[in-house]
Amino acid sequence: MIVNTSKVAPAVPFYSLHAVKNNGGDFDFETLKGKKVLLVNTASACGYTPQYDELEKLHQAHQGTLAVIAFPANDFGAQEQGSDEQIAQFCKVNFGVTFPLMKKSGVVRNAEQNPVFDWLTDKSKNGWNEQQPNWNFCKYLVDEDGVLLAFFGPGVSPMSEEVLSEVKAVQ
Repeated sequence: MIVNTSKVAPAVPFYSLHAVKNNGGDFDFETLKGKKVLLVNTASACGYTPQYDELEKLHQAHQGTLAVIAFPANDFGAQEQGSDEQIAQFCKVNFGVTFPLMKKSGVVRNAEQNPVFDWLTDKSKNGWNEQQPNWNFCKYLVDEDGVLLAFFGPGVSPMSEEVLSEVKAVQ
């Protein structure tokens, strides 16, 4: 876990970001104001894929105060080869996922990196963090004011005490 203990504010506002939903629609981050946001790069054929279940439990337990958003990616060992429609179906059938899924994209730094992950991993934009996803199911937590709070590695359960304590912390 890497934490923004100094609460360094971002140079580029988090709420200026947009993403493309898995159905092709626009997802405006302005709609997230006042909530904590957990952004996760995901894959359907990974050893950590059962974390979808824990992400859904976290989403259900903190509706109204936390938004969980998944970014399916195929950056690590070809573990997300399905189409956006297939990914959505897999997540719904196997894990009952109701939180938003974004369009499959790249999350590691390269020319095709998703702009949201560019913000999450570029300290000139987010204020402090340069930690790239090093595998599927890395988690980035943003607070109610759009400040990047923490990075959690793939082995950290979404329902772990370290994640829950940050999610429940009063800002």
